[in-house]
Amino acid sequence: MQAPVHHIIGLTSVVRERLLPISGTVLVRLNQKVNPNDVIAEANWAREHVLLDVARILGVNPGTADRLIKCKIDDHLAASTEIATGKGLFPRSVSAPREGRVVVVGGGQVLMEVGETKMELRAGISGTVIEIIPNRGAVIQTAGALVQGIWGNGRIDSGLLVNLAEKPDGVLTAARLDVSMRGFVILAGMVKDAESLKAAADLPVRGLILSSLYPSLIPLAREMRYPIVVTDGFGPMSMNSAAYKLLSTNVKRDVTVNAEAYDRYGGTRPEVIISLPASTIPPPLREVETFAAGLQVRMRRPPAMGMIGSIVTVKPGLTTLLSGLRAPAAEVKLENGETVVAPLVNLEVVG
Repeated sequence: MQAPVHHIIGLTSVVRERLLPISGTVLVRLNQKVNPNDVIAEANWAREHVLLDVARILGVNPGTADRLIKCKIDDHLAASTEIATGKGLFPRSVSAPREGRVVVVGGGQVLMEVGETKMELRAGISGTVIEIIPNRGAVIQTAGALVQGIWGNGRIDSGLLVNLAEKPDGVLTAARLDVSMRGFVILAGMVKDAESLKAAADLPVRGLILSSLYPSLIPLAREMRYPIVVTDGFGPMSMNSAAYKLLSTNVKRDVTVNAEAYDRYGGTRPEVIISLPASTIPPPLREVETFAAGLQVRMRRPPAMGMIGSIVTVKPGLTTLLSGLRAPAAEVKLENGETVVAPLVNLEVVG
């Protein structure tokens, strides 16, 4: 039976696609080295649209209005530029209310994009550009450590990693955050209160890596301007030992916290990437495995949810579980020395 893989790995080849949401200009070239804050693509984006009903304003039919309109699609107009002028002794006129670009002309109307701003796409990770995606972005490859999470608030940033969680079950409080934490990515254990998230925003930090987050804080976490990655779950949960060991042994390194939403169909997950020096390109990630003895696994359901163990044996056929259900199962030795029988659907391979 094939197994999902939860990536917690010390060195691998990480390849990530970075794309603008709209068409723009790509600023990097193939094989270029980039840092997380390098702008790799940009686009101009209009935040508002203004519809000018020229026919109604001039008091003419749409066909006549179209002949009076002086602008065309893609014209950039300054504020107060005359768009159309009527006929008669005291003709009415229509002017651009704000600076903007004409996107539609017809039917006696003009549609303008206004409030234009520049959108910049940053690399997000240190690495090498291995593919250019015209007008949208690039594919970047790096060698490094990778820790995937289960939830993210949709932000991305990078910075030096510091550890405020002395143990996997550590709790972050607002009192632990002071000005010395400004600009860092913080390995922070679990968060139980809103004050901790707000204190991190006030500094501000470059990111939080949490073992768990209380469910009532999810709406507030989504509003934070810094990335938040949750590695294990919601409520009072410790960080799994594999993730904690890997992260806590890489403090003072540059890390990228990519808190994109989990999408099982798109293959994206919130993650922490630690770029590391490597003389050769390490092997790529494996997205699926086959359950077998010796594999390291993570428990996905209570009562041992989040714990790491290793498969002792995969049981043949179907196994009758304590619940009375019959399902494919494996005997797993947990890190605390306990051996349990767990259905395969409750396991994911760590690697």
